[in-house]
Amino acid sequence: MKTIKKAIFPVAGLGTRLLPATKAMPKELLPIIAKPLIQYAAEEAIEAGCDTLVFVTGRNKRAIEDHFDSNLELESALNEKGKITEAEMVRNILPKHVQCVFVRQPKQLGLGHAVLCAERVVGDEPFLVLLADDYIINSGIGTSSNLVNAYNNSGKTQLSVVNVDGPEISKYGVVSTGVDDKSVNALIEKPIYEKAPSNIASIGRYVLTPDIFDILRKQSPGFGSEIQLSEAINRLASTKRVEMVFLNGKRYDCGTVNGYIDAILETASIKSK
Repeated sequence: MKTIKKAIFPVAGLGTRLLPATKAMPKELLPIIAKPLIQYAAEEAIEAGCDTLVFVTGRNKRAIEDHFDSNLELESALNEKGKITEAEMVRNILPKHVQCVFVRQPKQLGLGHAVLCAERVVGDEPFLVLLADDYIINSGIGTSSNLVNAYNNSGKTQLSVVNVDGPEISKYGVVSTGVDDKSVNALIEKPIYEKAPSNIASIGRYVLTPDIFDILRKQSPGFGSEIQLSEAINRLASTKRVEMVFLNGKRYDCGTVNGYIDAILETASIKSK
């Protein structure tokens, strides 16, 4: 069984729920204290063993590439002013063994389409997918590491999930559970609250196997006229090839104003202790 070394970050979205802040700056670069969301996600993937980070970008997302690129002028200016610690911080955004690859999503056709755009880079290997606006404060090892460990045990697609009670469940892909505490029979995208198969919601962390690409290529647009990743995962689940791992920590939806503020306040509280 192949090990997971690549992680996909779909970052082509417009971030309309955070306008006007995201008019000129990608939402993935919004900071939690002094570090942008996308860097937290990248560090999580590296902790899980990934050495190739694949960013699926769109127009006006060049700043993400710049963030992970070297900036010799800034490093030089900091060194000249004696700010050695800050210069080292800029120089070591990512470890030297980690490679960044940038792939353009020419048109936003859904999360499934964004994943499909990275197929040539990923090839026939299993891989992680991380949505950077799902900011996670873990209790113990990282969420992606938990998913990779679960994949290593079974070789199956893995979903990170949380319990969501009440009508909010209709905003998520919702799991129909199998015969044990980890098997997934189905993944239903944004069901009506009264018809939701459970209160178990899939969030923005996945381990996917390369057979997902064949499904996505043949898939017609679904909910929202987009190629939904959840629909492809649902097809895999029907063949008993999908499992779930409950989140060990707190998750904040930083694609919303309230979630973003809550993430900052919680992180500040932890750092102040």
